[in-house]
Amino acid sequence: MHMHVILKIMRTTIELPDELRAKLLAMAARRGEKGFSVLVEEAVERYLDEDERRRELVRLARTSIGGLSDEEGEELRESVRKARSVWRS
Repeated sequence: MHMHVILKIMRTTIELPDELRAKLLAMAARRGEKGFSVLVEEAVERYLDEDERRRELVRLARTSIGGLSDEEGEELRESVRKARSVWRS
């Protein structure tokens, strides 16, 4: 039985600060890899998976039975404000 696997890999250019690039190269070296492409691919896959999970949690939350009291709603709004203020900081 022969199986043919075709992997489509596209080259792309990303801009990274020197410090981040150096850290990626050091991590890749510790793992015995020549470059950091595999690390970037793993990071992007993880980010996309986490984003998909977050979206599913939001969808589930929006369809849940019941509601929040005014106080609970305000507490939730405040926690979201706090989370957003530190996200991507």
